Amino acid sequence: MTITSLKTEKESDLRRIEFSDGSLFSFRICYLPKEAVSGEIEEGCEITSAQEEGFRFASACLRAEKSALLLIARAEQCTLGLSSKLKRKKHESSCINAVIERLTGLNLINDERYASLWIDSRLRLSRSPRRLLTSLCGRGIDRDDAQSALNAALTEEAEYSMLLRYVKKYPLKARQKGDDEAKSLKYVLKSEGFSMQAISRFFNEE
Repeated sequence: MTITSLKTEKESDLRRIEFSDGSLFSFRICYLPKEAVSGEIEEGCEITSAQEEGFRFASACLRAEKSALLLIARAEQCTLGLSSKLKRKKHESSCINAVIERLTGLNLINDERYASLWIDSRLRLSRSPRRLLTSLCGRGIDRDDAQSALNAALTEEAEYSMLLRYVKKYPLKARQKGDDEAKSLKYVLKSEGFSMQAISRFFNEE
């Protein structure tokens, strides 16, 4: 098989290639495997089956990238979430990995930024710090990154407001100030990730 046409598209790293069998592909140079760029690559050159497969792979990566960019344009994406969405769109895992790597390098995907934005949008809806942290980690965010984002967003007043909302949903008996009830509630609040500062403030002020 020979290359009958090889053209540069609007972006400098985009190419459009046509083979002698009539097949036509657009691809981004950075997605080409090493075996595809070995030897001469120009119009009239014969290509090996490995080279042909490399061009097809790069073209598949470009299609996955376009899908990814549409998703990113709609909302901030995290690595795991974007990978899952692309898999559901039937893109190959190897292409998805290559696209994620490129978009991360361009800072179009940033899990730390995603974590901060996600927590900010749910701070007033969550019942406790622990549940926020668990939900964020469940989205594939590194636990340290998730904890850092939570610490940055959870100011003293924000945490105390969350604690008050949490306590209001407890049965009346659990909110009494008897020693046993107070001890039980303190244990629950601590297990839900509230700081001792916020817990002490509640029992001192309420």
